[in-house]
Amino acid sequence: MLVLSAGAEGERRLDELCRELAQRDDRLGWLHQTQGTPPLWSRPPGFATLVQIILEQQVSLSSAAAIYQRLQHQLGGEITPASVRLGGEPALREAGLTRQKTTYCLGLADATLNGLIDFEALTALPDAQVRDQLTQLKGIGPWTANIYLLMGLGRADIWPRGDLALNTAARHLHGWTSRKTDAGIAGHARRWKPYRSVAARLLWQHYLNRLPVD
Repeated sequence: MLVLSAGAEGERRLDELCRELAQRDDRLGWLHQTQGTPPLWSRPPGFATLVQIILEQQVSLSSAAAIYQRLQHQLGGEITPASVRLGGEPALREAGLTRQKTTYCLGLADATLNGLIDFEALTALPDAQVRDQLTQLKGIGPWTANIYLLMGLGRADIWPRGDLALNTAARHLHGWTSRKTDAGIAGHARRWKPYRSVAARLLWQHYLNRLPVD
């Protein structure tokens, strides 16, 4: 199980894998040549990171970051299962969470406090088992679980299906129209196994840079 850990060693390994994918795929090679190795975008594994990813569902990253910061303030500076449960619905709603996401975060806090989710144990489980455990919780679907696997656990072969930025970047890079579906793009991404997380980072960087493909 290849893990791209935070820090200099993870960055070095990411650069190596970008170069390997660049040799296998001309389009990804072009991205790497023109835009360089992307950031790891690594996040510490655990409850707070999964809460942050829940906040990022179907909103902009800047909007989610603002809500996350307000939530930290409401909870006294630290987002933990205990502080979320203690603050309850009033604190989460005051921070700007929707009623739906408030329910998700309170459910995650309960599951963690009750031992149904053990974040330390998740670090040692295979991708599929992590995904299966997380998606049993209300509000955590495949996209949320995959982003946690990719950014929180550093897993190297994750493709977050349904990610709008990834799909937009992939269509732009390959000249595909909107008729190229999410399923079709995910099928194309199989050629990047076992380093689909690396390809995803290259494409996210392309999306953020908004560079032309010509």
